[in-house]
Amino acid sequence: MKAIIAFLLLVVISILFFTGIFVGHYQIFPFQVLQEFNKLITPPILPEIHDSSIEISSLVHIDNMTNVFNLRSELINYIWSDKEYPLEKYPQVISNISDFRYADLSNLQRIDKIEHVMEFDVNSIGYHFIPKESNNKLIIYHQGHGGDFFIGKKTIEFFLDNGYSVLAFTMPLVGMNDTPNYSDPDLGNIKLKFHSDLSLLESSNFNPIKLFFEPLVLSLNYIDLEYNYQNYYMVGISGGGWTAVIYPAIDTRIKESYSIAGSVPFIFRNLDKNYGDYEQRLGELYRITNYFDLYLMAGSGEERKFVQIFNKFDPCCFSGDYQIYEDDLKQIMQNLEGEFDMIIDDTHKEHKISDFTLEYIKNSIEQN
Repeated sequence: MKAIIAFLLLVVISILFFTGIFVGHYQIFPFQVLQEFNKLITPPILPEIHDSSIEISSLVHIDNMTNVFNLRSELINYIWSDKEYPLEKYPQVISNISDFRYADLSNLQRIDKIEHVMEFDVNSIGYHFIPKESNNKLIIYHQGHGGDFFIGKKTIEFFLDNGYSVLAFTMPLVGMNDTPNYSDPDLGNIKLKFHSDLSLLESSNFNPIKLFFEPLVLSLNYIDLEYNYQNYYMVGISGGGWTAVIYPAIDTRIKESYSIAGSVPFIFRNLDKNYGDYEQRLGELYRITNYFDLYLMAGSGEERKFVQIFNKFDPCCFSGDYQIYEDDLKQIMQNLEGEFDMIIDDTHKEHKISDFTLEYIKNSIEQN
């Protein structure tokens, strides 16, 4: 009898073991449930930020608006490889599409699909959510590496319910966007699946970093032409939070931007999880404008604002409290006509835009 029980126990353990491997490898149910549970019970590791000798101001290349204009021009030339900034190009738009995933949004009048196909067949699909009752303001919502902006449905619904139109995007090669094949004469056929793959496209006259920003430029060109919104605001999470740093630094049509768990300056990246993807570590880009410069550029200009929001206990990335450089940037911003702010969200232990942050953003926008 004991031998039978031992054998059955071994069989059960083996089944659980190999099932666990299968679930983990293919990320099928209940992978996400277990992952979320693990986040809740595992205390996040916070970065060590204790070097009081760091002089932030010595790393900043901006102290007046002339610096901002010059760096912005240099950054645009770098991204578009000295080609013309595409302010007169437009995406393809399909009006009033059907997507059952959003059918339950109560203040939704219609969805317009916005698509732009770029070099190497890398595309971007965005949705323009138009509310029934509108306050005539637009939120640009940008999702990160995690997948479709459907992941951010709660955020989209929150802003719709408060009367905002929402223009939603994901990063290249993510969500509904294609992962095209690229035929290289030296390397053969390559599937562009990860952002690091984009480095294979680099040449003297093409910079793949443009693939992250051109869809935004063209979409706002279209919005400018067809709508009369009072102001544009940008909200991004994770990789979308990174986009919500650099894009407002380029495009002053964005009045206020809110970057959640999107980046931190290199001198504070002492945890593996904070190193970032391909686009976060392009040396040539960040020698033109480092992260301190970008934060200032994103908020510089009359009645503009940039807010950096950290989830203090984020299990994914950029957790902690980085207020060590907040006062320095606020002081520099006094010469740049805009506003910089930093918020530390300690209300949860997840990689998300929390209810606290959503309310903060709404109240911040409404104050101006």
